[in-house]
Amino acid sequence: MKVLKADAVFEGGGVKGIGLAGAILAMEEAGYRWVNVAGTSAGAIVASLIAVGYTGKEIKDMLFDVNFKDFSDDTLLTKIPIIGPFISISTMKGIYSGDSIENWLRDKYRIKGKEKFKDIKTVFNNGRHRYKLNVIASDVTRKRLIILPEDIKKYGIDPDELDIARAVRMSISLPIFFKPVVLKSNEGYNCYIVDGGLLSNFPVWLFDAKGIPKWPTFGFRFIKASNNKENLNMNTAQYILNIISTMMEAFDERYIEESNFKRTVAIPALGVGTTEFGISKEKSMELYNSGYIAAKKFLSTWNFDRYIRQYRTKSIYSSISN
Repeated sequence: MKVLKADAVFEGGGVKGIGLAGAILAMEEAGYRWVNVAGTSAGAIVASLIAVGYTGKEIKDMLFDVNFKDFSDDTLLTKIPIIGPFISISTMKGIYSGDSIENWLRDKYRIKGKEKFKDIKTVFNNGRHRYKLNVIASDVTRKRLIILPEDIKKYGIDPDELDIARAVRMSISLPIFFKPVVLKSNEGYNCYIVDGGLLSNFPVWLFDAKGIPKWPTFGFRFIKASNNKENLNMNTAQYILNIISTMMEAFDERYIEESNFKRTVAIPALGVGTTEFGISKEKSMELYNSGYIAAKKFLSTWNFDRYIRQYRTKSIYSSISN
């Protein structure tokens, strides 16, 4: 089988990340191997596992073995009956600590012997370097999108020494749900880092550069059915989460429509919610198969040369950039 190079960008989506595993396996079966990977939130989790050396099959087995409810780790305040969650939000700025998922990821990276970004760094002959993984997070103090590991320099940390699990933990910090990661700025004040999806849930643009690319960048994202009735009867917590979800998805949705991207694998979400940690094994398998089938369908019509002619020729690209 011919090996095909590609970059991959994965959308966030909480437990829906299971669908990404199915799509990855289908792409790898077709011969694709990943040069650079990036993601937001759950997409950052999947991208990080690829970056340290896991295959689509291994990621599938990993996600099916885990109990997502274990990631809903209460803070000490949350355990106080009735008022605990509200106290936790007001003092810790999140219901759950996020420590369980960070530790779980660190253990998975350790198995592959790659725990820091320096372990997934490539240095070229001209002295320039890149990191195989890019993770998107949001600094709500500075109101900025941050791309890790490079932007960690703004907080006085060497990108090489940044812990991969810590970077992904920043990206998955869904506001209200998980407490944010607090970093000290170079100026000495605290910065609160939360889910990258707050500013860009699907950064498919990340690896784009002027000119004709040597290999494609594929996007992987979730789509909802037009008649989706998920969360019509919302309690207060779900109402807040839906507001946040709308903020996270609206910009990228419009950007994709206007740009008419032909390089995105659209995975039906099957009505699964971002924070549906109690998802059944049966539903997990349906979601996994949804990703696998979506990638197979995408590949049946994908043609890199045609994509270049239509969207990345010098004349078209020049007119867009100007």
